[in-house]
Amino acid sequence: MSGGISKPTFTLFIFLFLFASVQSARSPFACDPKDGATKKLPFCQINLPIGDRVKDLIGRLTLQEKVKLLGNNAAAVPRLGIEGYEWWSEALHGVSNVGPGTKFGGKFPGATSFPQVITTAASFNASLWEEIGRVVSDEARAMYNGEMGGLTYWSPNVNILRDPRWGRGQETPGEDPVVAAVYAERYVRGLQGNEEGDRLKVAACCKHYTAYDLDNWSGVDRFHFNAKVSKQDIEDTFDVPFRSCVKEGKVASIMCSYNQVNGIPTCADPELLRKTIRGGWGLNGYIVSDCDSVGVFYESQHYTKTPEEAAADAIKAGLDLDCGPFLAQHTENAVHTGILKEAAIDANLANTVAVQMRLGMFDGEPSAQPYGHLGPRDVCSPSHQELALEAARQGIVLLKNHGPALPLSPRRHHTIAVIGPNSDVTVTMIGNYAGVACGYTSPLQGITKYAKTIHQKGCGDVACTDDKLFAGAVNAARQADATVLVMGLDQSIEAEFRDRTGLLLPGFQQELISEVSKASKGPVVLVLMSGGPVDVTSANNDPRIGGIVWAGYPGQAGGAAIADVLFGAHNPDGKLPMTWYPQEYLNNLPMTTMEMRSNIAKGYPGRTYRFYKGPLVYPFGHGLSYTKFVTTIFEAPETLAIPIDGRHTFNTTSISNKAIRVTHAKCSKLSIQVHIDVKNVGSKDGSHTLLVFSKPPVGLWAPHKQLVAFQKVHVPARSQQRVAINIHVCKYLSVVDKAGVRRIPIGEHSLHIGDAKHSLSLQASVLGVIKS
Repeated sequence: MSGGISKPTFTLFIFLFLFASVQSARSPFACDPKDGATKKLPFCQINLPIGDRVKDLIGRLTLQEKVKLLGNNAAAVPRLGIEGYEWWSEALHGVSNVGPGTKFGGKFPGATSFPQVITTAASFNASLWEEIGRVVSDEARAMYNGEMGGLTYWSPNVNILRDPRWGRGQETPGEDPVVAAVYAERYVRGLQGNEEGDRLKVAACCKHYTAYDLDNWSGVDRFHFNAKVSKQDIEDTFDVPFRSCVKEGKVASIMCSYNQVNGIPTCADPELLRKTIRGGWGLNGYIVSDCDSVGVFYESQHYTKTPEEAAADAIKAGLDLDCGPFLAQHTENAVHTGILKEAAIDANLANTVAVQMRLGMFDGEPSAQPYGHLGPRDVCSPSHQELALEAARQGIVLLKNHGPALPLSPRRHHTIAVIGPNSDVTVTMIGNYAGVACGYTSPLQGITKYAKTIHQKGCGDVACTDDKLFAGAVNAARQADATVLVMGLDQSIEAEFRDRTGLLLPGFQQELISEVSKASKGPVVLVLMSGGPVDVTSANNDPRIGGIVWAGYPGQAGGAAIADVLFGAHNPDGKLPMTWYPQEYLNNLPMTTMEMRSNIAKGYPGRTYRFYKGPLVYPFGHGLSYTKFVTTIFEAPETLAIPIDGRHTFNTTSISNKAIRVTHAKCSKLSIQVHIDVKNVGSKDGSHTLLVFSKPPVGLWAPHKQLVAFQKVHVPARSQQRVAINIHVCKYLSVVDKAGVRRIPIGEHSLHIGDAKHSLSLQASVLGVIKS
């Protein structure tokens, strides 16, 4: 064949061209094979242990060079062939350009934008969370190879959604410590990869440690807030996801927060950083400040008298890296004045440099390393965008389905009125800490693929300050066979540094819903976009509103996912990862009150489903399906002996109020297995989320109930699946006393899975003798 290139040859040519372009795009960060002066230095020898390489490098640095490596914008060390590095990149739910370490343009115009974390958490699908992390890190590595991104990503946010008003609740996995802990572990594992030894694909960072869940409420902001937290709540709630990040996820970094905890800035507290994170949990990585936190505790909190004292306190406490210029500016003087030893800087620098070496940044030519082949074709790929769509589908929650009004039918509902300020949005769907999406499908566009649409916004934006556009919306509803109202919030209402003052829909949104539902000749469905919960009691009680769907912030493909759920192409299987409270819950409830447990005598309602028993709009874990599932417990143990470590005697030092200290029990393999039958008795295939709750024996320490396990299972119509769930006793059936000591209550524990209940008796065992 002549006169051209055959198709196989042409394809190979393109592949080699793209591969070559990736190879040549990224110059070595350090240890360039072409640099004869440095390539033979010990810190460049990949056959040496990382610890030896780190020690060699730090030993070659001057004090002035060291302090310039303490900030996020780390300076180059030209004489050692080391480039400058920007540590701050973000990947909360896709590669983001919020941090200066990542930018879009050229061959990388965007990246896959997955649903906001609160939406993804509603899937209760741990394997999905890890797969999203894997895809995000593929795109991050590709952008690093193209010199458009870094390798250190300050994500995920695993703070507990304690108060429904928090503007950043959308970034979190919700209110439950177990869910947040599993999310932390699995997303981090997806990001960092399953590399041999200590190698990292990218370095994740769990933030913001600890008890951080207030940004700007009623004159109190995060820069000045002192979170007064009991040892019980620290151990029982706030620290749980961070411990999982480090111990199970093996995260490479933890970020300390702006706020103080019990009068000490978190970034200057050696009990939190050096003793707990590094000593107690064994962090193999670095600790970084939230941006300008060191400057904040000096300038705003007035914690130290001089900037040098602030720098010294932070470094001594265990802070390795400062997001900001403060340490780079003031640490050298701290050494010269004698309040800080240079050896303390060396120890902290060793943690950051070791992470860079685990990332391969000192291994020479990037294209010759693992992931060196990733490039533009690996960003926004069809499979990645399909995963974003599937994640959105799985995160959507069906809250109400009266009639049932849903799913809609293209055969019966030829024309759909699509109404509301969020009905044709795009950027709103990706929430905050997002990047530039590959592309968008708005709700209007998604619904238009199924039926003819009549579009009216009804409100100019989510603030909905007047009713000037109501008439057009009402008229559209009168003409259509069905009406879909897409309402809710956006970043103008809830965001970083923007906490809400209430839980109701903003402005005249509720009035628009009422007017449209009165006029609609067909079924009315309310779709809500929000990060935090919304009090939609009025809509829930209105018989004219047949369906209510929560979509969270569903990412770039959110509109397609919403339409797939509304028209039954996807059977909804999401569950709420947070409690939806009525507006009255907030009466006399300051965001600044940190106690989790209720105090009825003082009129304090408690926080989250674990400690609050009052009126609800929707409970934690609520979510309907287009089919019906029946769960039964096939097999589970009725009794379990808790073996006590032989070093501890069976007396009041080991047992307090019939609860064994976890540290006194032999915990390593102490678990139970529960076999659950899930039967789909409906006519549609679907997935069901098993939420296993435990009610411990009654006591002052225990929650009303607590989630101890969850698992998603797909069950075809009119069939059954048997699921085995393992529950680690010390980890999940324990409670925390007022002193912050975790204990295993002896006695009857009640397990609840849907309507099924099972009683499990835990008994103490000492030298083979059971003590009840």
